[in-house]
Amino acid sequence: MAVEDSQRIVIAGGGIAGLATWRALKQRDIASLVVERRPVAADGGLAINLPGNAIAALEQLGLSAQIARLGHPVRKREYRSRDDRLLAAIDEDSFWGATHRPRAVRRADLMAMLGNGMEGSELRSDRAIASVQQDPSTVHVRLDNDEQLSTRLLVGADGVRSTVRQAVMGASQPSAAHIASASWRFMAPNPGVDGWTVWTGEHGTILLLPIDDATVYGWVAVSSPNVAGDDLRQLDQAFRDFPERVRKALAWALAHPESLYHSPIEEVRLSRWSEGRVVLLGDAAHATAPVWAEGAALAMEDALALAGIVSDTDDMAVVGQRFEQARQPRVAHVQAMTDRLSKSARLPYGLRRFIMPFVVPRSYRATYTPLKQG
Repeated sequence: MAVEDSQRIVIAGGGIAGLATWRALKQRDIASLVVERRPVAADGGLAINLPGNAIAALEQLGLSAQIARLGHPVRKREYRSRDDRLLAAIDEDSFWGATHRPRAVRRADLMAMLGNGMEGSELRSDRAIASVQQDPSTVHVRLDNDEQLSTRLLVGADGVRSTVRQAVMGASQPSAAHIASASWRFMAPNPGVDGWTVWTGEHGTILLLPIDDATVYGWVAVSSPNVAGDDLRQLDQAFRDFPERVRKALAWALAHPESLYHSPIEEVRLSRWSEGRVVLLGDAAHATAPVWAEGAALAMEDALALAGIVSDTDDMAVVGQRFEQARQPRVAHVQAMTDRLSKSARLPYGLRRFIMPFVVPRSYRATYTPLKQG
């Protein structure tokens, strides 16, 4: 293998975390290779809400104009009860300001932004990592077609069920999130929602978020345990007495079951994110329930931090420790705030409805103020 190839950093995963890492490294003229096991990266998330710190990360990645053009402004949040009573409202424009106004965007558009300009030589698609071994100077990666890669640093950006994490950290596995065991995502015609709006009831929670003038992204979680992904009857029953606009959007999704994407809500909690010259970032290191919509934001911040550390040293053996020192306090804050609101979300409906007007605004400020400050 040519010397210049072995100097390239290998990034496992071509999702948001992997593409952001590629872009952040490229900004610093650091060569890398992305290995993605799918021919085309999955779009099961359909769309994504980007808080202000995600917009700030995109700005640092040189993508301000693109997200302003493709992202739909999210100016407010509303938390409502099953009977449509407004429990709490957040003025996100006032909190974040116009420059870092949150935006909703199709996940495919976000990934296209992050990967714009990638050359064919910088990507191995339709290839999975089969094994990882390392010696003091090199990480040896074998792909599922027996291709051998050697690199000075391997970045595991391959998500909740990370192959790299399993290879270097053994038995570490994701765990079910506290907020709910499973969720569904979908797109539907907008039934009359003008901002981020969540409704909560005895048996479930549903979020509707406009991603353009005509379409909403929906996220649904049912509190009943062990609900099968194809149990659409129970999904329908859980929200039968919710407001008309909720039922209208959900009815459209249920009438188009191919548009419903079911997935478990899993979290990853690790005391360390690195082993030698292998570093985990994004969901592979710290997947968190989507309570505060911080998954993509933290992944992009991880990418920027890692690129800065790599550019400042020739010793890749110290990168992992420095990365953990730089990023773990911020991630721990998000995890703690996620746990706090998840605990509130699991309270009985009557109590939840009573405390949300007090808990939500305080939790919003407590969560996002440190993230707003950088």
